Amino acid sequence: MENPAAAAPAADPSPVFLLLSFGTLVAALLGAAHRLGLLYRLMHKVDKASIRHGGESVAAVLRAHGVRFVFTLVGGHISPLLVASEKLGIRVVDTRHEVTAVFAADAVARLTGTVGVAAVTAGPGLTNTVTAVKNAQVAQSPVLLLGGAASTLLQKRGALQAIDQMSLFQPLCKFCASVRRVRDIVPTLRAAIAAAQSGTPGPVFVELPLDVLYPYYMVQKETIPAQVPKGLMGRVVLWYLENCLANLFAGAWEPQPEGPLPLHIPLAPSQQVQRCVEIVSRAKKPLLVMGSQALLPPTPAARLRAAVETLGVPCFLGGMARGLLGKNHPLHIRQNRGAALKKADVVILAGAVCDFRLSYGRILSRRSRIIVVNRNRADMLLNSDIFWKPQEAVQGDIGSFMLKLVEGLQGQTWAPDWLEELREADRHKEQTFREKAAMSVGQHLNPVRVLQAVEEALPDNALLVVDGGDFVATAAYLVQPRGPLRWLDPGAFGTLGVGAGFALGAKLSQPDTEVWCLFGDGAFGYSLMEFDTFVRHKIPVMALVGNDAGWTQISREQVPRLGSNVACGLAYTDYHKAVMGLGARGLLLSGKSEDQVAEVLREGQRQCRDGHPVVVNILIGRTDLRDGSISL
Repeated sequence: MENPAAAAPAADPSPVFLLLSFGTLVAALLGAAHRLGLLYRLMHKVDKASIRHGGESVAAVLRAHGVRFVFTLVGGHISPLLVASEKLGIRVVDTRHEVTAVFAADAVARLTGTVGVAAVTAGPGLTNTVTAVKNAQVAQSPVLLLGGAASTLLQKRGALQAIDQMSLFQPLCKFCASVRRVRDIVPTLRAAIAAAQSGTPGPVFVELPLDVLYPYYMVQKETIPAQVPKGLMGRVVLWYLENCLANLFAGAWEPQPEGPLPLHIPLAPSQQVQRCVEIVSRAKKPLLVMGSQALLPPTPAARLRAAVETLGVPCFLGGMARGLLGKNHPLHIRQNRGAALKKADVVILAGAVCDFRLSYGRILSRRSRIIVVNRNRADMLLNSDIFWKPQEAVQGDIGSFMLKLVEGLQGQTWAPDWLEELREADRHKEQTFREKAAMSVGQHLNPVRVLQAVEEALPDNALLVVDGGDFVATAAYLVQPRGPLRWLDPGAFGTLGVGAGFALGAKLSQPDTEVWCLFGDGAFGYSLMEFDTFVRHKIPVMALVGNDAGWTQISREQVPRLGSNVACGLAYTDYHKAVMGLGARGLLLSGKSEDQVAEVLREGQRQCRDGHPVVVNILIGRTDLRDGSISL
């Protein structure tokens, strides 16, 4: 027989019983959690009275890594780290746009072989840096971007300038982290800086919420409301907030190592280097093409230059490798690269990538034996499945590889006729430039002749920053860097607007050099306001603006192909007067008198050496030198 009690439905518990049970449960959990929170705070020594703050931890790590400059545009989210950096002797350099701060950090990274640092505020402060961070990624430059953020408790609650910053930078950076506790600042920054410089270098991003940077008493004041709801709910809210604060600051000031972590530098396997030695030893017409990676640490530029000279192979230099051999070195071939690559029987691509710069590999001869060396495997093999095939693909550091290659070849030399053939082609091209320089351009100055004058006036200690299209591309044929690490261009991303930031970072990194900036008039528009930065920080740089009143690199293609100059026209603007309004010095070169060019350049140099930033506004006409140069 069925049990009536089992069959009967259970009686509904009374509301009072439920309330009491819930209250008892919450009280028990609250008490246990309170005791655990108290124990946690005691174990980790939360010092509520301390005036120390997380910005001090940031500055301490930067100083321990030898960081000398922090570039910034100030914002309340990041004020503690800027103030702390200044107190520790790190120079804080504020710019007029966040993108300039990152470009300046990029220049420091390239020229010093260490990490360059920029710090910007949350939200729009960070979104303004995206172009510069992407440029650093493509150029493989180790930049540390520090970004402010809304307090941890207020994220996703509509706080000022609060966006998903991590998702924004994860595709652009090698390493991204958001610091959630003060004690995590030091290890996170150490890991980020090591990641930036290891393997294939690149930018890294560390997000620093406002409440990990400010002192406990300030965060407490903003976190704990003055009026806490009464009763059980009030106790729950207060407990939750207090424990969040305890977790945020627990162990914040316990000693931690702040110095650099070991870096991972990939080295070429010895057996593979030996195979490359055998290939090069049998070459009759070897050719070396070097890219920016060749100048990365740990191999000093002087040792790399000595290795290239000992190797004795004709070479083309691109990116940061420009200037490695100095001016007019007999091994440095500057013109007709495509023709030379077609004739070479062995080609060493040392950090050079088969992207658009090498016509995706189509420029290489299928008869040539190709050795490619790169830290990055994807770059190393780019387009090798379509247009070219490597004989040896070596994943490793360029400088170390070159030293081992030269050692393996033991002073082997090659017949001089191959080098002489390439140098004769250079001389023929240079004669073409002289003919172009003598041509009339209708109005104003011939840009080829102007750049020849720049080449003649450029001092031996000059560092060149280039930012622009047609004028700068012409300069690349005519103006030679005087030595290694004396040339800064955007890199493969082709970014306009790098000029002021690069010049700022360059002059601070190498204060004894003369920094000359070659601008197109279109590109100069991005940098104009930063002459206020140069004046305020007493940074003397020499800027030459090739002013042809247009976006000429684009119009060279757009007009003949599409029949319109729409959006390509500018004006012969008085840029020299504009910078004078910002406190800089301005000079004008106009008319057709090329005799004035050298005189005005000397005057600009004099004023720059006296400590003034200078802009020389050079009104130029157009030549047909670069007609047919595709800008797509």
